[in-house]
Amino acid sequence: MNDKQIAIVIPVYNESQVVKNVIESLKTKKPNDIIIAVNDGSSDNSLDVLLSIKGIYILSHDVNLGQGAALQTGIAMARKLDCKYVVTFDSDGQHSSDDIQPFFDEIESKNLDIVMGSRFLEGSTSNVSKIKKYFLKLSTIFTLLVSGVKLSDSHNGFRIINIRNNPKFELRHNGMSHASEVIDLVKLLDMKYMEKPCTITYSDYSMAKGQSVWNSINIVLEIFIQRLTK
Repeated sequence: MNDKQIAIVIPVYNESQVVKNVIESLKTKKPNDIIIAVNDGSSDNSLDVLLSIKGIYILSHDVNLGQGAALQTGIAMARKLDCKYVVTFDSDGQHSSDDIQPFFDEIESKNLDIVMGSRFLEGSTSNVSKIKKYFLKLSTIFTLLVSGVKLSDSHNGFRIINIRNNPKFELRHNGMSHASEVIDLVKLLDMKYMEKPCTITYSDYSMAKGQSVWNSINIVLEIFIQRLTK
């Protein structure tokens, strides 16, 4: 894999406890990939922690704008660095760096525009609870009815995107509903896509930070309201 082929974009909001371990692990396993960390107005010392990590790009929002905005800031930086692909990667440790290479191989070999992760395809690994799975499936059905894009997991944050071939791929929704906006862009830009099983691990830490069932319910409500007001 050539240098500047992949940029791993990591939104960071109040993740000072774990973000260094997440990024250092990525640096060890993916030494040729560019890492772009976007501090999204953290109120803890996440920015100081990021500044202590060598060999990464760090961008910072003065105020918290939401995950969608943080991802778009990272994508814009990846474009400036002339990266071909962006991998969106969470800062709380729930994503696996081991999934990056298979996703890259898939998007390259099949000449795709985006490969999206799924917790529900055969071969995936996830400790998602039954009730959380129910609400995620509800979100997926709703997204299918609105967008016409058929997926098994419409709100998975792990994905790889060919940004070089899709210059109009830009996120404008700041909050967690950016995942539905990604699907809208897939439809609007006629992007070639597929899903691929991935690993999602919910730790006690990530659950406490907002990966609870209530968060899934809030996501469904946010997407519903967003659709009604479009």
